[in-house]
Amino acid sequence: MAHQTSIEIGGRQMSFETGKMARQANGAVVLRYGDTVVLSTACMDNKATEKDFLPLTVDYREYTYSAGKIPGGFFKREGRPTEREILVSRLIDRPLRPLFPEGWSTETQIVSMVLSADSENDPDVLGVTAASAALYCSNIPFDKPIAAVRVGLLEGRLVVNPTVAEQKTSLLNIVVAGSEQAIVMVEAGALEVSEETVTDALAFGHEQIKKIIGAIRALHAAVNPKKAAVTPPASDEALAKKIESKYGERLHDALDTAKYEKLESYGRVAAIEKEILAEIPEEDEEKRKLASRAFERLRERLFRDDIIKKRRRPDARAFDQIRQITCEARLLPRVHGSALFTRGETQALATVTLGTKDDMQRLDLLFEQDVFKRFMLHYNFPPFSVGEVKMLRGPGRREVGHGALAERALANLVPPEAEFPYAIRVVSDILESNGSSSMASVCGGCLALMDAGVPIKAPCAGIAMGLVVEGNDYAILTDIAGAEDHYGDMDFKVAGTREGITALQMDIKVFGVSIAMMREALAQARKARFEILDKMQAAMPAVRAEISEYAPHLSILNIPTDKIRDLIGPGGKNIRSITESTGSKIDVSDDGTVHIFAVDGKSAEEALRRVREVTATAEVGKTYLGKVVRIAEFGAFVELFPGTDGLLHISEIAEQRIRSVRDALKEGDQVMVKVLAIEGNKIKLSRKALLREAREKQKPAETAGAGQQASAADAAGK
Repeated sequence: MAHQTSIEIGGRQMSFETGKMARQANGAVVLRYGDTVVLSTACMDNKATEKDFLPLTVDYREYTYSAGKIPGGFFKREGRPTEREILVSRLIDRPLRPLFPEGWSTETQIVSMVLSADSENDPDVLGVTAASAALYCSNIPFDKPIAAVRVGLLEGRLVVNPTVAEQKTSLLNIVVAGSEQAIVMVEAGALEVSEETVTDALAFGHEQIKKIIGAIRALHAAVNPKKAAVTPPASDEALAKKIESKYGERLHDALDTAKYEKLESYGRVAAIEKEILAEIPEEDEEKRKLASRAFERLRERLFRDDIIKKRRRPDARAFDQIRQITCEARLLPRVHGSALFTRGETQALATVTLGTKDDMQRLDLLFEQDVFKRFMLHYNFPPFSVGEVKMLRGPGRREVGHGALAERALANLVPPEAEFPYAIRVVSDILESNGSSSMASVCGGCLALMDAGVPIKAPCAGIAMGLVVEGNDYAILTDIAGAEDHYGDMDFKVAGTREGITALQMDIKVFGVSIAMMREALAQARKARFEILDKMQAAMPAVRAEISEYAPHLSILNIPTDKIRDLIGPGGKNIRSITESTGSKIDVSDDGTVHIFAVDGKSAEEALRRVREVTATAEVGKTYLGKVVRIAEFGAFVELFPGTDGLLHISEIAEQRIRSVRDALKEGDQVMVKVLAIEGNKIKLSRKALLREAREKQKPAETAGAGQQASAADAAGK
């Protein structure tokens, strides 16, 4: 039986429907907002697993038929997920995963499909809300519904779910996911927006979320599903107490990263666990599992007790203290820009490559066509960065997500194409990792851009904040390391300049985070960001004045639009000849702007000369050195530029009258001529005018010379 409910959000109707489509899924909801329709399904396996974690898979797909398009490529069908689909899958996964009950280990899958796209309402936030509704209205044990909205800032006014067009002019683009009680996830990009504006946007978005959850609850009440039972993880309190009494002190010492480096600390912890398991027979698998579980819980409790009760971090830093930072630029001699950013045991090697328009990435989007991405940031996380041995494969979802966050932080600071018409690729290779390598990528990427001579708007830095909450007690931590990220209750990444925030990402594992806590965390993050910027600017005070000698040399000129055809030539003959002979790349815009990229200055100058030759236009009153290409009875045709001839009439060849053109000129002669007039496509030239001007200039000199001779004679006579 089908059930429906609806609510108005942002002046548009949002409706939910279940029981009509995908009825064999455990839960399926169709969400419609405007003419954008998303189907989200939730399924669980029919048997439980023995895993100690939640095996949740989330997949989001934007089928091109939803926007009335056919996929490009040979096969004409969708293939592997696009980068956007991966990022939206993560957007759905992150707020939902922490809300499943402890002990739920059955394989669970969420699939969200865009069935209709109206080019106004972005389906990404709808995918989060629809997935939550599908889970809540299913028999899967998910009983904390959430919703997501996008908040924009248009003309100083906060707007819920701005359209795709409005997002392009919004100073803030923030996705907020939350329950009725609290915010659980934030993803944002901004144009140097203040911390106060961000917190206002979070509060505004949360109010809209509460309204949407009310509609989801109404749909749930109509369906009234019976939830599957969840068995809490088994535990052995006696065994846990024994482990704590015997190994608690040693474990606490091993967790002290002020005393031991990360890998040594991890090694000591692993050795203690191995010693505990050695006391239990291998055939007693259940007890060994209980012992491992008790050991992990003890490890978490020791960490949280130190933070909340003893007000001490594992490495003994103050709560607002950043680890030691070192910055170094121009490490690599042949790359266009490079920087090494190290913060504690996290290290990012960032490089910048400048390219031409041909190097821009073509995007295949639902709503737009022929969109090219000019700024790209790619993040790599090799296994050696954490001392592991693994196969080197392509980037996973985590790598794509971290790269997108760092890219979002820097993208709005890159100059527009009209001012700096290069394609820009930043690569961040993580060489060491112990906390927030994505924010290290922001810092390293910024330094590498400055080293490459990219005139960014302002230096940008990023910092990862953490939170530990126990009842009414809490601690906000600056520059969190690995254990603080793993056992803490919040991972809050903030990037920005001295003027404001450019990117923000927050994942929360508890419901006790208030707006007041977020304000405090943002203020503490701002202080840390300024400290990091001080370190960065000490190493790189300003953007380098010139780009690398190994980067493409750029020359820009403007030609008349009617000369574009001449530059390109029949079948691209002319432009191909120039690029092949000079080794350059030439981009021609519809407005007549020509960008010439060359490997060195000499090639650039030659390409520029050739382009000017092909596209030059004659101007009245100007003088040109031309070549006689044809002689007629009435005059000579002189080539001023390739493809541009003018008529030098017989009466304009010499000051005196000549009987025949051939008495003064022959084909192939180089001759200086002046443009007298341009009538349509006809150019009238004169050589006589130049000869007359030259003679008149000589008269004053001759007169002055005669006067000097007379004065000398007078002086001699005296």
